[in-house]
Amino acid sequence: MADQKDRESGVGRVMLDMRSVSKRFPGTLAVDEVNFQVKTGEVHALMGENGAGKSTLMKMLAGLFSDYTGEILIDGEQVRLVSPTLAKQAGVAMIYQELSIAYNRTVQENVFAGRIPVKGKVVDKRALSEMTTEVLKLVKLDGKIDPATPMRSVSQHESQLIEIAKALKDDPKILVMDEPTSSLSTEEVETMFELIREVRAKGYAIVYISHHLQEVFDIADRVTVLRDGKLIDTCEVKDVTKEDLVEMMVGQKMSDFYKHVDKPVGDVTLEVEGLTHYGFVHDVSFKIHKGEILGLAGLAGAGRSELGRVIGGIDRMDAGVCRLNGKEIKTKDMCNMVKRGVAYLTENRKTEGLTLRLTARENIFSAIIPKLSSGLLYFPKRGEGILGELYEGLNIVPRDKNLTAANLSGGNQQKVLLAKWMATRPEVLILDEPTRGVDVGAKKLIHETIEKLAADGISVLLISSDLPEIVSLSDRIIVMKQGHLIGELTKKDGFDESKVLLAANGERSVFSVEY
Repeated sequence: MADQKDRESGVGRVMLDMRSVSKRFPGTLAVDEVNFQVKTGEVHALMGENGAGKSTLMKMLAGLFSDYTGEILIDGEQVRLVSPTLAKQAGVAMIYQELSIAYNRTVQENVFAGRIPVKGKVVDKRALSEMTTEVLKLVKLDGKIDPATPMRSVSQHESQLIEIAKALKDDPKILVMDEPTSSLSTEEVETMFELIREVRAKGYAIVYISHHLQEVFDIADRVTVLRDGKLIDTCEVKDVTKEDLVEMMVGQKMSDFYKHVDKPVGDVTLEVEGLTHYGFVHDVSFKIHKGEILGLAGLAGAGRSELGRVIGGIDRMDAGVCRLNGKEIKTKDMCNMVKRGVAYLTENRKTEGLTLRLTARENIFSAIIPKLSSGLLYFPKRGEGILGELYEGLNIVPRDKNLTAANLSGGNQQKVLLAKWMATRPEVLILDEPTRGVDVGAKKLIHETIEKLAADGISVLLISSDLPEIVSLSDRIIVMKQGHLIGELTKKDGFDESKVLLAANGERSVFSVEY
């Protein structure tokens, strides 16, 4: 391990220097000639919209891409980071938003995975426990958590701290933290910040990725903004405002609002009153009208997907009421909600939305089996007409409906998932990140489909972290923060990406209606 005095004595020198780095994917230049420096004893925030290139840039640093161009210097020495092992040896530790934790194992087994001490041919449990206790001291969890505790019994906040401890135990030179507070409460966030300040004071170079504007001003020294894979600017945090950062991220001034055209909407289709799912969504109430696209915005961890899942019958509703066309309905399960006319398109198409080993036809028909059946007999030929319409309307390719979903591109998988729920002829369609991971052409077609669905009278709840998407498609936008609905933006008063981003960060002055 490096001597801490040596580390502290070098505070302020450039530890990470990425020079004109680029990464290209087929058809996309994800990172374009970016220069990025981080100093020792500094928290450097990295910001940008989804798709701006933040994650790709950091994955290059973590050794996940061997085909990047440009130079990377760590502590003045040029390195070629073509594998995670080489990145770790060079002193890079990355803590991902999705924690790399084995929940069926103990704390100590997670902390020392791959390096568990043995005595003879058996695990040296005493040494393992003592070593883990020393590591937990780095994040002030010693004495609070038994190293032998199963990870499934540990809170989310403690899991996040354990992940940081795992990284710090190897005394890295550079610590990358990707949305470390996305699932933490306000009190837990402050505890996390105290730890980060202590780590900064020891001379570590810290990269902090976040969509939360206030966090940048609370914890960061400098901030770099990326947009469309390009470096926009690097600034001292003390020299910029929230409005400055928003303008850099979205590429337009706060005053440049979209010019919207109001369209007529019908009566209330879905009404939600006091909806609560303990720990995730609290006392949420709103209405969607026939033919309306209602946008649902919020930062990571705000409770958007959780709200959609409850309404769709996937997760339980602990309190509250849902009414469809004025009649109360029970969100007891997904099958019941689909039968009633409410469909939910998940954000996780590969794990929750599609069965990849089944054909596209089988995936689409899986949502309408009752309509294709008589008693105990199933007649898939009854669905060929609607299947052809969906394939044609969504331009799903290849046209072979017997191809397994696993053999389709990401964009066409997403189209099949959308077709699956369109086949149910819903009155309310909940779309959770409907264009995540698709190319520009597929995104355009899906957007056109969403607008056509609304024009046909379907009520759409659009959950999206893609600001241009939610702004361009929505008639109204409601905003969540920490599980609560905090306000509404309307076309009449005007909204754009800047307003939505500020609203999601809790800037209440931008709301047309404050809840």
